[in-house]
Amino acid sequence: MPKPTNASPQPEPNEKLVKIFDAEQENEAIVVQGLLQSAGIESDLKSIDAVQNAFPGVGGTVILVREEDASEAEKIIAAYRKLPPLDDETADSAG
Repeated sequence: MPKPTNASPQPEPNEKLVKIFDAEQENEAIVVQGLLQSAGIESDLKSIDAVQNAFPGVGGTVILVREEDASEAEKIIAAYRKLPPLDDETADSAG
């Protein structure tokens, strides 16, 4: 039996995956993926590049998780969305 590689924690390709999050900006999806990873939930980040002439405004990044992890992932994402947005004014007044 081959040993699993620990390159990057991602669900197996043959597992049932569900879309749990989508964002227009890849950096937001990376933040959410980090939150999921710190909670022990493996996820897969996929970039969606639609042809802009045919589908204007369609594109971005989605996060897929195992079906059995979806409920926990939704809770983490809901908590993330309740956080106040970071902007320049918030950063300036904090320091």
